[in-house]
Amino acid sequence: MTTIKINERTKTGKAFMAMFETFFKGVDGIEIIETNSKKINKKENFYSPEFVAKIKKAEENIKKGETTTLNPNDIWGSLGL
Repeated sequence: MTTIKINERTKTGKAFMAMFETFFKGVDGIEIIETNSKKINKKENFYSPEFVAKIKKAEENIKKGETTTLNPNDIWGSLGL
């Protein structure tokens, strides 16, 4: 028995799996034992809702011009600390 690892997220991996399914599906002695790749839904959000809310709020503040400029020589002073 031989084990082959294929990253189905890569272009080459996708091409290999398509070729495999085309030529070897249903052939005795060759089978896919396990598939652990996750199909990624483009609408699926990997970030926590709290993080997304912080980023959106920051974007709104930037659009309003509410930003803080930091002096790289005095970061704590720039923050008023």
